[in-house]
Amino acid sequence: MATDNIEHVSIKALAWDIAADIYYPPGFDNTHKYPTIISAHPIGSCKEQTSGNVYGSALAQEGFVVIAFDASFQGASGGEPRFIEDPTLRVQDFSYVIDYLVTQPYVDDNRIGVLGICGAGGYSVNATMTERRISALATVTGANYGRLMHESFTGYDPIGALEAMAAQRTAEARGAELRVDDLLPASPQEARDKGLTEIDLLGATEYYRTDRGRKPNGRNRSLFSHQATAVGWDAFNRVEVLLTQPLCIVVGDKPGAFGAYRDGVELYRRAASKDKELVVAEGWSHYDLYDQPEPVAIALSHLIPFYKKHL
Repeated sequence: MATDNIEHVSIKALAWDIAADIYYPPGFDNTHKYPTIISAHPIGSCKEQTSGNVYGSALAQEGFVVIAFDASFQGASGGEPRFIEDPTLRVQDFSYVIDYLVTQPYVDDNRIGVLGICGAGGYSVNATMTERRISALATVTGANYGRLMHESFTGYDPIGALEAMAAQRTAEARGAELRVDDLLPASPQEARDKGLTEIDLLGATEYYRTDRGRKPNGRNRSLFSHQATAVGWDAFNRVEVLLTQPLCIVVGDKPGAFGAYRDGVELYRRAASKDKELVVAEGWSHYDLYDQPEPVAIALSHLIPFYKKHL
């Protein structure tokens, strides 16, 4: 495989910059118009992990320009305070990235697609419904973060969690130290020692907390006081009417606590898209699809023809 041709760029958002890596295809010529894919990272991740170094790189080799970006308030992107995980802001990031792309001479603005991985799968669904500059959407082990926050991520007590978030935000407004939660154990061994062996939680720890996937900006941290919006948010609200673009959904068939299999099947059933495909990678789990060669190859064997057809 050819060496990646990557450019680091800054994209103007509301009052800060979004950091992004552009992966160019072999033989790139900026006088030519290219189909372009926006690749969005999982919750707690960064552009140097699966969205960029795995899927971004592979899709660029197939002739696409791919842009992998860090969410606002995370990674190398700007925004204060740090580690905000707010679905409305994550969804808006896509439009800022598109605003940048449509000013580039090599981007065909009629052939812009999106790839959302894990939590960005849900964000990309929500963005695509109202961002009509997106021509095709694919998700890999996509999860509805709003559902998770309404359910297991708040201990199935959303009202209690909201009350705690409100109290913490008031305290911080009055000068208290910010509460930034680490979302994962420090190592796979610590997870096992604590009995945290559920397939998705242990898989996340094995990916993010070892050399397998660890990157400096893949911090898996969240500002507790700013999580309330997510508790009342739903990535799939109105997909029956508004999600009409071609859709490819890739999930593993080993379900875990983060619910990507459940969400993928629900999205496939509900989406208004007339051209939609559900790909089930048999024998693989959520985090296998991040970087393991065989399940990634299964995903790409569907993603590449999907994008070539619709972009």
